[in-house]
Amino acid sequence: MSNQSAHGGRDGRGSRLATPGAMLGAREGRRLGHGVVETDSGLIATKVGFIHSDEKTISVLPTHTRYTPRPGDLVIGVVEAVQSNLWFLDINAPFNALLPMSLGPGKAEFGGARNVLNVGQTVLCRIQEVDETHSSVVTMKGLGLRRIDSGLVESLPPHLMQTLFSDGAALKSLKASTECRVVLAENGRMWIDGSADSITEVVARIDRIRSMARDISNRNEMIAILSEEVA
Repeated sequence: MSNQSAHGGRDGRGSRLATPGAMLGAREGRRLGHGVVETDSGLIATKVGFIHSDEKTISVLPTHTRYTPRPGDLVIGVVEAVQSNLWFLDINAPFNALLPMSLGPGKAEFGGARNVLNVGQTVLCRIQEVDETHSSVVTMKGLGLRRIDSGLVESLPPHLMQTLFSDGAALKSLKASTECRVVLAENGRMWIDGSADSITEVVARIDRIRSMARDISNRNEMIAILSEEVA
């Protein structure tokens, strides 16, 4: 990719798609964001994604991401395995999260974990801690944390969800226009609860967003178009 292409997004318009190893031009005093490293030859992309550049920062926003756990994050997990005093949750991360019985919902006797949460059930929880390998421990001890027994869970790539809902206005609009309860989790999942018709409407919008995001190569055009779908 040429330096000219990299500078095409400097004013927020015409963002380009970069591949690993693509040259992004000179640093010119900007802070290096996600997906960019500096070498003797200039800036180089380390991810496949859209170049986002302004006067202060240059970064590459990935087109495909998996969730990286961080302490305190609200996540939606699905129980994949159960031991006598421990649950293993799929949280859309490289490794399953651990939910110890001491941090689970309610009280359970040793060996009675399946009576509280079983394989296939979905929970709203928080990341309690993360180790150096990005393995995580989650907790269900906290306000609003619970087993999800109503509505349904949909997903979007984490980077796309963060882009569309970063300022809170899009989520407020989505809730108001569909009369649904929508809870966004940091791991690219959302809990949608309401009437059957309202849930169907939210799911239809999410399906359109997922489909359109695959076909739009310009990041700023993508944000503008998909934001209309959310609202």
